[in-house]
Amino acid sequence: MNIQKIAIVGPESTGKSTISPMLAEHYDTVWVPEYAREYCEKLTAPCTWEDEINMFRGQLELEKKLLPKANKILICDTTFITVKIWSDQMFGKAPQEVLDELPKHTYDFYLLMNIDLPWENDPLRDFPHLREHFMEVWHQELQALGAKYEVISGTNAQRFRNAVKAIDHFLKS
Repeated sequence: MNIQKIAIVGPESTGKSTISPMLAEHYDTVWVPEYAREYCEKLTAPCTWEDEINMFRGQLELEKKLLPKANKILICDTTFITVKIWSDQMFGKAPQEVLDELPKHTYDFYLLMNIDLPWENDPLRDFPHLREHFMEVWHQELQALGAKYEVISGTNAQRFRNAVKAIDHFLKS
């Protein structure tokens, strides 16, 4: 069975975790939650290099576990590219294990969530003042991978409709 993997990515506070289960329900499939969120909620100290590697491995394992349950498409609430981006920001470089896996572990289509939603405070969010920077970083990372992607804008129902329209167009192409 050929499952199309759709990655929902973007800077902090752009609605990835809100829209992912909605899209999974719409397409009658499963979604892979963001492993790093649950992992970081359990941390009692600042995130370390080893934590980044653990989040990378955890995200891949969670995706592998849920892939057989998918119905034609798998919705992924973020990908381990986030580990590369955060590691670059926090440590000045990313783990080699992550860099080696990037070109091998691909997704069929990416929805890059735009920063047009208002910032929502959350203890796990760090950079409200760097949204534009991270949006540009996401464009660069996706382009470096040669990824097929579309920027999804709008609020609430409009954002969802735009995402469905983009996925439907991708699936028909």
